[in-house]
Amino acid sequence: MKVLLLDGGVGQELVNRSGDSPTPLWSTRVMIDHPDLVAELHRDYARAGARVMTANTYAVLPDRLERMGCEEPLGVLQKAAFGAARSVRDEFPDALVAGSIGPLRASYQPDLCPPPDRAAEEYREVVAGLLEGSDLILVETMSSVGMADGALRATLGRGLPVWLGVSVSDDDGARLRSGEHVSEL
Repeated sequence: MKVLLLDGGVGQELVNRSGDSPTPLWSTRVMIDHPDLVAELHRDYARAGARVMTANTYAVLPDRLERMGCEEPLGVLQKAAFGAARSVRDEFPDALVAGSIGPLRASYQPDLCPPPDRAAEEYREVVAGLLEGSDLILVETMSSVGMADGALRATLGRGLPVWLGVSVSDDDGARLRSGEHVSEL
């Protein structure tokens, strides 16, 4: 049996290491203000045995960037995130780089996510930007079947493996935060 370790938290750990106060775009802002911290974090995870480096693209979504008044273009932020992850991967050739996609609008709030067909449209530009730097796409923290459906639709036919991570209820680990049973996925 082969075990493949993923890295740990990226965004929150970057905020911890920077000493900056968290904001709604904390992980993106840290990447802009302290780019060396991103590569350092990936390197620390790799030294600890992780072989999947999750690029810091979770919150690099047009709806989040616009809402917070971030003027950095999507492609510039994605390129910075992949530059850090791939530089460390060069030191650990057996490692993979995962392009991360977080939920639209907000994490842990499935009621804010648009319907799957509209979400897929919103994700298409994001996914296109992940293709060049990723070995796989990691769809993270999906809190409802519809949320996962929209993100997964945008990844179809792109030629990369796609991994899905969901967020379950604090009270019932068999249910997504939306109340839907995990088996409905």
